[in-house]
Amino acid sequence: MNINIKATNIELTDSINSYLYKKLEVFEMFEKDDVEVLVFAEVGKTTNHHKHGDYHRAEFNMVINGEKFYTFSEKEDLYKSIDIARDDLLRKVKNSMKKRNSLIRRGASKIKGMIKG
Repeated sequence: MNINIKATNIELTDSINSYLYKKLEVFEMFEKDDVEVLVFAEVGKTTNHHKHGDYHRAEFNMVINGEKFYTFSEKEDLYKSIDIARDDLLRKVKNSMKKRNSLIRRGASKIKGMIKG
């Protein structure tokens, strides 16, 4: 699994970097023999002049065997925005895998029905 991290308007510290790697290692379960997983993560501040403090943004682009997934989150806390974006991305990937498996099973069931006659 390849993870590329980009920081915008903030410094990428070791704690942020290790937190991102720890949160994104759950996607290693989708990496199998012939499956390539690419993750592009961008974290940073959206602007420097909000009235109620800084807003942080976490944005994830993921490619699993050519299928693309995208999510982002903007919150006051950087770590909270990372958590919410990761949970949303995990939900999207799992739903896609369920749909693909369901489609395969449905097709196999129809073929089996045709063979039985």
